[in-house]
Amino acid sequence: MPIIPVILSGGAGTRLWPASRSMYPKQLLPLVESATMLQATALRIRDLPGAADSCLVVSNEAHRFSVAEQLNALGMKASIILEPEGRNTAPAVALAALQAISNDKDSLLLVMAADHVIKDLAAFRQSVLDGLPAAESGRLVTFGIVPTHAETGYGYVKATLDGASPAPVEAFVEKPDAAMAQKYLEEGCYFWNSGMFLFRADTFLDELEKWAPEILAICRDSMQRKTLDGDFIRPNAEIFTTCPSDSIDYALMEKSDICSMVPLDAGWSDVGSWSALQEVCERDSDGNSLHGDALVHNCKRTFVQAESRLVTAVGLDNVIIVETKDAILVADKSQSQDVKELVDRLKQSDRGETKLHREVFRPWGSFDSLENADNFQVKRLVIKPGAVLSLQKHAHRSEHWVVVRGKARITRNDEEFDLNVNESTYISIGDVHRIANPFDEPAHVIEVQCGDYLGEDDIVRLEDNYGRQGTNT
Repeated sequence: MPIIPVILSGGAGTRLWPASRSMYPKQLLPLVESATMLQATALRIRDLPGAADSCLVVSNEAHRFSVAEQLNALGMKASIILEPEGRNTAPAVALAALQAISNDKDSLLLVMAADHVIKDLAAFRQSVLDGLPAAESGRLVTFGIVPTHAETGYGYVKATLDGASPAPVEAFVEKPDAAMAQKYLEEGCYFWNSGMFLFRADTFLDELEKWAPEILAICRDSMQRKTLDGDFIRPNAEIFTTCPSDSIDYALMEKSDICSMVPLDAGWSDVGSWSALQEVCERDSDGNSLHGDALVHNCKRTFVQAESRLVTAVGLDNVIIVETKDAILVADKSQSQDVKELVDRLKQSDRGETKLHREVFRPWGSFDSLENADNFQVKRLVIKPGAVLSLQKHAHRSEHWVVVRGKARITRNDEEFDLNVNESTYISIGDVHRIANPFDEPAHVIEVQCGDYLGEDDIVRLEDNYGRQGTNT
């Protein structure tokens, strides 16, 4: 039976702020290589023997266009299930299993997070193949990472191999303290819990019926009333939001007696913090890892990521510096897990830096907020070839557009005309307007907004090529 990859792409990655934001999280970023983490996950299974030529992705509404675009750039076919609201991994996998089994009752699912790193792809694929017979026979197979050190940040899986793989799972263990983690390492039968699974969809659903019937009932009901929008699958939101929030480990794996584990020694990391990211990045002879326009002197074991300007450092040891267009993080590497606490405080202050980058991606391209002050702001719009913004109007702002690169086609009320480089136009408050780019090169437009309210929700969409008409976000 074909292996259907299921990619869970709903996380926010708050410990990797300010690079990762809730509206554009770490799985959508190229943190380790030129491909984004989502793309690397999809490529990981492309040459896996027996893998289907399409995958299932569980994402949320806010990320849907970015997910679709990134997979499309790989030529990867994907059905994208949009969670109306995050409910942890058990409901997410249940949605995927229900969708898979509706197409093929013998579906075999390989469940992976979109934001993990695996360096040794051959070893990963071999571990999947090692677990295949057990999964096909009706076992729930998980992958236990062969530990390299006493780690307190992961849960553990206990399994005694005795030369056999996979082996029955003896226990799932919570994150230990340092002494217990060292004991686990020495005993040799404890493995890091990777959160990756391989099983038949029907086996998973049968076990969920046994151990978490409420989750299954709600997910089944919401999928029976799903709506389809191209490659997007929308479970019924009203029903799904009543679902309990629970992880697949708590809801099922810790209770089931049909779990098996395959050891995985493939350079795995969940990249759960900046210090973890440095561990999988290249380092110089002093242990420094530098990205972007960065220069250091007399520094050791220091991570620097510069996005938009020169970042320099002198005399630092074990420090993290991350620069983005609108925020800078400086942290002791030993406290990198506490970045989440910092983000929580920013959220309490309703700081927009927790949600969006200065550059915001849309299905038609992107906009970068260059200047923002009382009653005016300046943006740079980049419209992809063939793309078109929604036909819209504003109640509180006027807009001036200047084309600085490429060519744009403008709709303003009943007029339609083209603007070339160094040509401009003015959109009054209430004018119905849009920008299109039917040409071969990206169009770069400087937009100056003036008005008493400049929020992105001051949009009335009358038509939209991306299914957003009637919305203002």
